[in-house]
Amino acid sequence: MKTILLAGALGACAIALTAAPASAESWARSWAASPQAPTPAGGPFPGSPTFHDQTVRQIVRLSGGGAKVRIRFTNEYGTTPVQVGGAHVALAGDGSAIRPGTDHVLTFGGNTTATIAPGAPLLSDPVEMKAAPLSRLAISLYLPGQVDSCTCHGTAMQAGYVVPGDATGAASLTDAKPMTNRAMISGVDVLSQRPAKTIVAFGDSITDGVGSTPGADRRWPDQFADRLVKAGGAAVDVANEGISGNRVLGDGAGVSALARFDRDVLATPGLAYVIVFEGINDIGIGYAPKGGPMSRFRLPNAGPPPTADDLIAAYRQLIARAHEKGVRIYGATITPYEGAVYASPEGEKVREAVNHWIRTGHGFDGVLDFDKATRDPAHPTRFRDGYHAGDHLHGSDKGYTAIAKSIDLKLFR
Repeated sequence: MKTILLAGALGACAIALTAAPASAESWARSWAASPQAPTPAGGPFPGSPTFHDQTVRQIVRLSGGGAKVRIRFTNEYGTTPVQVGGAHVALAGDGSAIRPGTDHVLTFGGNTTATIAPGAPLLSDPVEMKAAPLSRLAISLYLPGQVDSCTCHGTAMQAGYVVPGDATGAASLTDAKPMTNRAMISGVDVLSQRPAKTIVAFGDSITDGVGSTPGADRRWPDQFADRLVKAGGAAVDVANEGISGNRVLGDGAGVSALARFDRDVLATPGLAYVIVFEGINDIGIGYAPKGGPMSRFRLPNAGPPPTADDLIAAYRQLIARAHEKGVRIYGATITPYEGAVYASPEGEKVREAVNHWIRTGHGFDGVLDFDKATRDPAHPTRFRDGYHAGDHLHGSDKGYTAIAKSIDLKLFR
């Protein structure tokens, strides 16, 4: 009798579960910044900041919109717990200001304070907050204790603001110090009223937006999001997981693409597509002229410079891991770099061989020809004039526009 009653109860549960209407709502990552370990200043990149009894307000631009938002904070490279004394989210106004009537207190399991454990992220509770596509949010975080090992993202391309004390709810910040890192935030998720899809742009400084106008949202993933929103149709978000200086095969500026793929791509809410646009730093640093300014970035135990076959094998690994999760993965050809500080004839041969495989190897689910979009037709190993930021490596606003316009939107529907 007990067995019959148990089976009947389980059957009733099964009926109840299957009878419940399916919700069309879904979470998607609408903004992202890949976490990095604390680093000293180097070249144009500032060192990681420290904090004590300070509020950090950072402006981010969503790609898609939604009826609720949640924020992913990070202490993934921290060595000690980080105390969160308070956090707010609002629609951003001018500078450090927030738009009146839009401020929301963030909670964590219902509490307004929290501790971020060393090596871990912290996800806020969802907030009822209507945010239109391409909205700018102001995320304010109060750090009452000492933070010496800040998990940051080195290239923000958008000013942040730091002031003493708890100013998380302030309408604007007075005498704020500027900050050019992303500090302790790694994602913003939105809840869409219809099934949403996230596209992850996975790459290096060209994806991170170096060379574009700061604060203007002119990186190629930003402009790609602009096109998607204008085109309408399905709810599609773009998460930028570029790290300046990153490599496919080797650690350095962030861990390698192979090492961070699960965290920065496969764990993304709403993930449907990934664009892999990375490899120029493996080639440039690997074949940098001896004694040149970039040769010092080659680690002593790095082994021989990577061959085209080495990079292709790595791409095949990313493809296999994406397909295992049912994710479509597109390969972008590597853009020209003749004239860049680490350019070499040997490296150029590898770039051309890798691009040939991307175009013809039938490994990726689709090809985005960023090389063709940016190269000079009369001198195809170089960027077209006006398309680079003066260094023959990173795009200008115009160059990033060309990349964004070259993407076939039909691949993402």
